[in-house]
Amino acid sequence: MWVYPQVFDVIVVGGGHAGCEAALASARMGQQTLLLTMNLDTIAKMSCNPAVGGIGKGQMVREIDALGGEMGKVIDATGIQFRMLNEASGPAVRAPRAQADKMAYQLEMKKRLENTPGLFIKQATIESLIVEDEAIKGVRTQEGIAYEGKAVVLSAGTFMQGVIHIGQIAFGGGRLGDKPSSGLSKNLESYGIKIGRLKTGTPPRINSRSINYQLCEEQKGDTGVFFSYENKGSHPMPQVSCWITYTSAQTKEIVEANILKSAMYSGNISGVGPRYCPSIEDKFKRFADKERHQLFLEPEGLGTNEVYVNGISSSLPFDIQYQMIHSIIGLEQAEIMRPAYAIEYDYVLSGQMDYSLESRHVEGLFFAGQINGTTGYEEAAGQGLIAGINAALKGLGRPPIILKRSEAYLGVMIDDLVNKSLDEPYRMFTSRAEHRLLLRQDNADIRLRKYGYDLGLITDKQMDKTLNKQQAIASEQKRLSHIFKTVGGKSTSLAQLLCRPEVSWQQLLKEYPQDIASFGPEIDKLVELEIKYAGYIKRQTSEIKRLESEEGLVIPEGFDFTTVVGLSTESRQKLTSIRPKKLGQAGRIAGVNPSDLSVLMVALKSR
Repeated sequence: MWVYPQVFDVIVVGGGHAGCEAALASARMGQQTLLLTMNLDTIAKMSCNPAVGGIGKGQMVREIDALGGEMGKVIDATGIQFRMLNEASGPAVRAPRAQADKMAYQLEMKKRLENTPGLFIKQATIESLIVEDEAIKGVRTQEGIAYEGKAVVLSAGTFMQGVIHIGQIAFGGGRLGDKPSSGLSKNLESYGIKIGRLKTGTPPRINSRSINYQLCEEQKGDTGVFFSYENKGSHPMPQVSCWITYTSAQTKEIVEANILKSAMYSGNISGVGPRYCPSIEDKFKRFADKERHQLFLEPEGLGTNEVYVNGISSSLPFDIQYQMIHSIIGLEQAEIMRPAYAIEYDYVLSGQMDYSLESRHVEGLFFAGQINGTTGYEEAAGQGLIAGINAALKGLGRPPIILKRSEAYLGVMIDDLVNKSLDEPYRMFTSRAEHRLLLRQDNADIRLRKYGYDLGLITDKQMDKTLNKQQAIASEQKRLSHIFKTVGGKSTSLAQLLCRPEVSWQQLLKEYPQDIASFGPEIDKLVELEIKYAGYIKRQTSEIKRLESEEGLVIPEGFDFTTVVGLSTESRQKLTSIRPKKLGQAGRIAGVNPSDLSVLMVALKSR
């Protein structure tokens, strides 16, 4: 096997959303970085839905942008419809979402990768890792080349032992049209890394010209919605509508009559699928009393007629899919361009990596994306960014960046991946975050830009913009609390007045124009939210400080949990396996109950 004549600081395996962010972060931090992908033409490909963002996910994309990642900038440049979800709900659950021009997104991300100094991109299929003395030394490829590197980020997506299912038909594939990665799973197992099996799926794509849009409900986008804190104004791409339709009684009959022909229900698939993104078979099975299900018709781009039928992923045979699609309102004459399918793939079981996303079995090996059991572009990109940063920091001799649950959705996700046993693909929701009022999509820059700046991923200009924004919000809050008006016979500050549910910033601006200083829609909205929810924010902040004080108790390296009298057998096993570094981490491990935590705390303090 020929050894490539350059030793890289970081090698990133996989050109999906995780790999792109990992490679960009590492190279921008000054590390000589190699990105290896099975196909240069599918870098940043959207394998499933043509969209970025959503509830919980949109918050993460804004966090990625705040840290210096690229996903938010690329979707802003290539999005063809933008919406702010839950606009009428509380600020904690509002989230941006955008339809992407899939091909434009791919090409834009690839262009940014190719033009990044210190980043080398090559097409290759990884066959095995090179490991010496339990430390990574590089990778070997199917093409007979060995690439040496000081750190490796493995982001293999759904390609490891990938098997595609359409009814009773099954064949190898990382996604439809792409071959799987066949030998990597066994190679990882040879180093003591435990592998599991998961499943996900995707719906059919249909021809836009064959849709009867008159029977569907138009869904227009919103203006002024961006993911990157650097962007505002108008979107560069033409904006289009999506459409809403519904399954019919006939759809239900077709699915129920043929459900045993589905790969999921015939026993052909052993992997567990995502509960919160169920197939149409699961929907009719689990919600048997529901007569119809809402579907979204989402265009895949401006230069194609393909439409993604969101909400009807399936592993039924193609002939049944054909009947099913034609039973949907407005799709009676629809032409299926690509069939729905399910895909099974290998992943690394949780509890085998640290918060830095570095493997506990092989030093210098980092995992990111669906290989960790997650699902979704945003979850993958977030992990890729953190893994790439930490791989670079390791080479620079600096400590890893570890975000707390109270600081970011990225921190929540990684904490869950480290401590919880996954029995299904992990997807981010706002409900997973205990302090989601603090982790809003509108304040990610305030929360996280300081870290991006320290890493060299955020410029002086960007950081100054964030600091000025913080200062404007704080000073305006203080100023409004010292301006009093007589309302209803009582003297009330404008800040107190704004706390009332029925009073908005726009009303104050209209009634007291001489007292209100507008800083623009973004800052004005933040001032309003910070004042309106000041009590809740203060309470959550105090709770975080209390918990961090209690949970910050350090567990010494090599601590023997088997010697702690009073721990349950399950807790001993889980603690010994995961080896938490602090008491708080121990308390979030599935199987460690509150009484076990109390016993452990007493043992730690006594020693």
